[in-house]
Amino acid sequence: MSPVRIVVAKPGLDGHDRGAKVVARALRDAGMEVVYTGLHQTPEQIVEAAIQEDADAVGLSVLSGAHLTLFKRTVELLAERDSADIVVFGGGIIPEADVTELEAMGVRKIFGPGTSMRAIVDWAKENIGQKV
Repeated sequence: MSPVRIVVAKPGLDGHDRGAKVVARALRDAGMEVVYTGLHQTPEQIVEAAIQEDADAVGLSVLSGAHLTLFKRTVELLAERDSADIVVFGGGIIPEADVTELEAMGVRKIFGPGTSMRAIVDWAKENIGQKV
């Protein structure tokens, strides 16, 4: 079996990527293949990277307050590209009141500030399927 492949991305104008890099490293250290796309990515760039990399999941880190728009567009573009099977998850400064809305649009999991790397890794292992 191939390892799980995850694209970790920082969409929008947010320039703070320390958390995304820490999560990317934790996932990689747990045996997953991780591609970090860097700062200031558009949903279009993120979806293109996910498809090109044959990713099983996309993890978005959003601290800018534009999470509803950025997650929604990413989920929509994946569906448009016949890639709705790619799991979308993320984290950042996201109000609890918005988590239900994000889940309703297809985001599988939102991790808030202070979530342990162990919790993220364990969730990824349980919820992002292994390829055969």
